[in-house]
Amino acid sequence: MKLQEITDGPRSLPAVDGSWSSARLSRSMVADYKPFTFVDGPGVRCALYVSGCPFRCVGCYNQVAQSFRYGNLYTQELEDRILEDLAKPYVAGLSLLGGEPLLNTSVCLQLVRKVRERLPTKTVWAWTGYTWEQLQASMSAGREDQLELLRHLDVLVDGPFIQSRYSSNLAFRGSSNQRIIDVPASLDAGEPIKLVGYRQ
Repeated sequence: MKLQEITDGPRSLPAVDGSWSSARLSRSMVADYKPFTFVDGPGVRCALYVSGCPFRCVGCYNQVAQSFRYGNLYTQELEDRILEDLAKPYVAGLSLLGGEPLLNTSVCLQLVRKVRERLPTKTVWAWTGYTWEQLQASMSAGREDQLELLRHLDVLVDGPFIQSRYSSNLAFRGSSNQRIIDVPASLDAGEPIKLVGYRQ
C-alpha cells in the first residue's frame, strides 16, 4: 500500500521538488531536551526534540511539537549543557527526534558537528518521517544540509508513524513500517540497509 493511500498515517507528504526545507520552515526551536534517557535508542542517551513537523501523522505521540514555533530557541547554553552531558562515560550517544530533525538542520547540524569533533565515540541516532527513498529524492533536489546531517548519523529510524501498524513490542519504533537503518552501510550501498540486532 502506498503512503498516499493510508488514512491513519501522515497528513502531508514531501513534494518531489524538495520544497520542504529547513531554511524555509525551521525557526531553530526546541520542544524538549531529555538527558540520560533509556527509551530513545540503545543505552543511556541524551535526546534533543526539535520543533516542527509538516508530516502531522495521525496519532502522533508528540503533537505539540508539530508547530515550528513551539518551545524555546536553541541556545549556546543548551548546546554546552548537551555536550557536557554527552561527555559522561556512561552515556552512549545523542538522539535527535521531533518534530522533524531533517527539517531542523540549522539546529541539528550545529550540534552534531561538535559531537563528531569532540566526542567521536558517541553514536548519533535520528528519527524522521521521511522514508529513506523520499529523503534521497529531497537531497537530489538540492537539500545539501540534509545530506550533511545524514553523513553524520550512525542510525536513522525512517518513515512516518502509521496508527494501524502500531505495536508496543517494536524496539525504538512506533509502527512496523518504520525501519532502523545503518546509515554508513546504506550510503556505501546506495540503498537502505537495516541495522542488524533488531527484529524488523
